[in-house]
Amino acid sequence: MEYEVKDLTLAEQGRDRIEWAARSMPVLNKIREKWQQEKPLAGLRLAACLHVTSETANLMLTLQAGGADVRLAASNPLSTQDEVAAALVKFDRIPVFAVKGDDQKSYYRHLEKALAHRPQVTLDDGADLVSTLHQKKVDLLPEIIGGTEETTTGVIRLRSMAENGVLGYPIIAVNDALTKHLFDNRYGTGQSTIDGILRCTNILLAGLTVTVCGYGWCGKGVAARARGAGARVIVCEVDPLKALEALMDGFQVKTLSEAAAEGDVFITVTGNKKVIRAEHFRKMKDGAIIANAGHFNVEIDLPALKSMARSRRPVRPFVEEYRLAGGKRLFVLAEGRLINLAAAEGHPAMVMDMSFANQALSVLYLKQHGRELEKKVYPVPGEIDREIARLKLDSMGIRIDRLTSEQKKYLKGWREGT
Repeated sequence: MEYEVKDLTLAEQGRDRIEWAARSMPVLNKIREKWQQEKPLAGLRLAACLHVTSETANLMLTLQAGGADVRLAASNPLSTQDEVAAALVKFDRIPVFAVKGDDQKSYYRHLEKALAHRPQVTLDDGADLVSTLHQKKVDLLPEIIGGTEETTTGVIRLRSMAENGVLGYPIIAVNDALTKHLFDNRYGTGQSTIDGILRCTNILLAGLTVTVCGYGWCGKGVAARARGAGARVIVCEVDPLKALEALMDGFQVKTLSEAAAEGDVFITVTGNKKVIRAEHFRKMKDGAIIANAGHFNVEIDLPALKSMARSRRPVRPFVEEYRLAGGKRLFVLAEGRLINLAAAEGHPAMVMDMSFANQALSVLYLKQHGRELEKKVYPVPGEIDREIARLKLDSMGIRIDRLTSEQKKYLKGWREGT
């Protein structure tokens, strides 16, 4: 079996991590148990480009239990948990192509390895796999039934492809499922971003000024968790509706140029490029910390910062000091990559349970209906979203009310009024 991982001797440790995560993933476990018997994905070839974590491993094992032939590559060079990659290869015979710290060349070689067994369904986190396929492996397109996309950045790219008429097969935007973005993006990103920053800096957030760039679901989570830790939070936005929402939620709202001089910690979570630029670096105070929680390492204009710096040096794991003219120091975390996965462990398994249940059930939906769909980006079917929410509540021992027949009739009618 072909694979590329750091060290197979890490596999025992990886298996322990995978089992620990599984304890908090009851929805995915229920799906796996059912699929183990029914094999609804029998013979289906899958190529996945996802963060190689213990939670992702449980998704891979669920798809494998359903009968799928799975290959996995990393969706970020710094997010791979090497022990998990080793465990999937050694104990589960899943070809994995991922090493923490991969350079650009290795990263894309691994994507091509994942595509080498001619997948019928793709699973993506950031759309690099889909992009690579459309640019370098177009001969594979006729065999592909459909794909799924996990993150906001990827959905933006894929919708652009669809609008420009170049998307070669239908994609289900798992990111847009209510049981994904309302929980994973808000609570998962919020907690794990702060976790990553604290692990690599050991700073006390209480009393500091934290500037959050972007107030989408991820930004909302980051801002809320920073405030919960005692920080004064400033939100920077380009969307007037989101800016107004941030204001109504009790945060200060300013332009980044205004916030640059005040912030102690800056966190980008926008999905766009060059959010923090040279004009902002110049205004920042000595000792400012800069981190990114967006998918790609383009939100902080690192080339500009490098050109401004008189010197650079690592001062802690995942912390690099940039010393500018006049002696001012700025600290960039995790090379500007996803701080929550580069310096910490990503989202807690409890929230990834719902996200990956969406992935699994969307793959099954594509197998059953993919050939009927147009080449565009689709939402997760509502019945899947509701079923995942129901299963999650059930796993937590929570019961909810049901509409009476009279209430159902009332909601469908229009004659009754005051």
